[in-house]
Amino acid sequence: MKSENVEAQSGELPAAVRVAARLRRIVDVVGAWGCWLIVPVVVITCIDVIGRKIGYEDEETGRIYRLQGWLADNLGSFFQSTILQELEWHFHAGLFALVLGYGVVYNTHVRIDLIRDSLDFRKKAWLEFFGLTFFMIPYCAIVIYFAFDYTYASYMINESSNSTVGLTHRWIIKSVFIVGLLVAVISGIAAWLQVVTILWGPKDLRFPLMTLDWPEADAKIEGKERVRLEDDYGLRLSDSPLPTDPALAGAPSQGKDGAKAAPPPA
Repeated sequence: MKSENVEAQSGELPAAVRVAARLRRIVDVVGAWGCWLIVPVVVITCIDVIGRKIGYEDEETGRIYRLQGWLADNLGSFFQSTILQELEWHFHAGLFALVLGYGVVYNTHVRIDLIRDSLDFRKKAWLEFFGLTFFMIPYCAIVIYFAFDYTYASYMINESSNSTVGLTHRWIIKSVFIVGLLVAVISGIAAWLQVVTILWGPKDLRFPLMTLDWPEADAKIEGKERVRLEDDYGLRLSDSPLPTDPALAGAPSQGKDGAKAAPPPA
């Protein structure tokens, strides 16, 4: 960026910014691996839905044979509908938990507000500071405290599914929730360190932000770049629309004074 101070140019950023960058790398690793859980979610859901829909009816007995029943009988109980459906929400819950922090560091969580977008940069930083300090980080810490006891009790009693043919070891998915919340706390601390540096650090210091955008940079929408139609797609919104009627395409246009403009020479 154009406005960089001596510290940023020499690579000697404040300790808080360097710690935030290290914490972000942890969140990046967990999120990058956790997002792969979308693959088993899609595959298992497809097997479950297709297996329950594809089948044929025996004309003599009137019995309907489903593909899922054949898979369960010939390939194992893994393909039973109850197990497949429980695996679906287990993997989906794990996917959701492990990418919570990932969404924070890339500012992709949905923000529904009518005030924040109209605030200046420092007021946005103060809003982030209060939100992280008094809401996100304390809330996640409280949930982790109670979730740990919840998971430990599940492990001690060897909790399993309420269904007799469901999954066992329910404590595993509950442990994944704790890991995901811990990563979310790490991402919150990383963003908090950046906001503290913005509010109380050098005014001209610049470094990659997570939940904010520098005032001289183009604002983003939920972490995504704004699309400029005129620049990116060659559209000029100020031009008058072209006529859609072929009969009007060759008609002479009118000037500002109402007089018809002469057609171009052949």
